Amino acid sequence: MATRREARERALALCYELETKGETADEVLAELPAAPDEYTATLVRGVGDHQVELDQWLGKYSERWAVERMPAVDRALLRIGSYELGYQPELPVGVVIDEAVELAQQYSTQDSGRFVHALLARIADQVRA
Repeated sequence: MATRREARERALALCYELETKGETADEVLAELPAAPDEYTATLVRGVGDHQVELDQWLGKYSERWAVERMPAVDRALLRIGSYELGYQPELPVGVVIDEAVELAQQYSTQDSGRFVHALLARIADQVRA
């Protein structure tokens, strides 16, 4: 069983794959040689099922940033974090944001951590109000 951190990291890779391949979450998950842990699958399916709404949140709360212009890794992380904030109310806001920021710093641009933090904090203020 993977830790939540490992599940998020794996979900990041799979959500990135969802977008680049243009496939559904179930298609991407079915192609894997071994099934991912349950939380990874929950995140990937959640992002896939709610992507339109998640992208609306990202577009609404980002300042002067169109969703399609965001770096692909940031976009995937933001979708995962937004899904957790909006659909997993038992998760502490700080944990969701901190995990997303750490992954952004590890896998994306130098400025991605600050960008991901600011945008997820705005979304949290709205969906967890």
